[in-house]
Amino acid sequence: MLTINVVTLFPDTLAPYLAASIPGRAAVAGKVRYRLVQLRDFAHDRHQTVDDYAFGGGAGMVLRSEPFVAAVESLGPAAPVVVMSARGRRFTHDDAVRWSLGEQLTLLCGHYKDIDQRVVDLLGAEEVSIGDFVLSGGEPAALCVIDAVVRLLPGAIGDHESASSDSHYDGLLSPPSYTRPAEVRGVPVPEVLLSGNHAAIAAWRQQQGEHLTQQRRPDLWAAYTATEHHDGGAKS
Repeated sequence: MLTINVVTLFPDTLAPYLAASIPGRAAVAGKVRYRLVQLRDFAHDRHQTVDDYAFGGGAGMVLRSEPFVAAVESLGPAAPVVVMSARGRRFTHDDAVRWSLGEQLTLLCGHYKDIDQRVVDLLGAEEVSIGDFVLSGGEPAALCVIDAVVRLLPGAIGDHESASSDSHYDGLLSPPSYTRPAEVRGVPVPEVLLSGNHAAIAAWRQQQGEHLTQQRRPDLWAAYTATEHHDGGAKS
């Protein structure tokens, strides 16, 4: 079973989501265990202070290193340790796969201006970002990571094919999806999807996935075309 630890100033903001939908069902089924750790419990002054002014001046408060380090050490073996940070490298599907195969994952959620860099240095943590933007705290980013990891756990979702046809699973964006009715306000479902010809449907989906990836994510397209399973390229 995978144990996911989250060190945060706001555990109450995470608990409802982790009890719902796939993350909640996976926990009930014994696929994953969540441990939400209140950072202030590891601040030992009477005000439970976890932040201070930055050395060198500048606006904003910085979260101190000692409470984070003590919180992680209290968990026992907790690697890998990941700091949610706009300064970090981009979180990818490959990260989700890697972490879903482990026994522990520890996510550290910052707030205010930043986290003392010694948290990363002392814990050997990875700094990871979910995109090129800044959030008020690491909690929403941590939920994104948790959801991406947990849905890959065996049995967490109804069938493997559902996950295997998602964007990024094979390096491509997923093709468009349609459901009933067959026409909405004059816009029909692509005819091939109604044909019953499974080979033609598979070919259409592959072509659409390649076209969308080439158009919207040239970085993914370049990586995909460099792999040996690619056979020729999308038609624009």
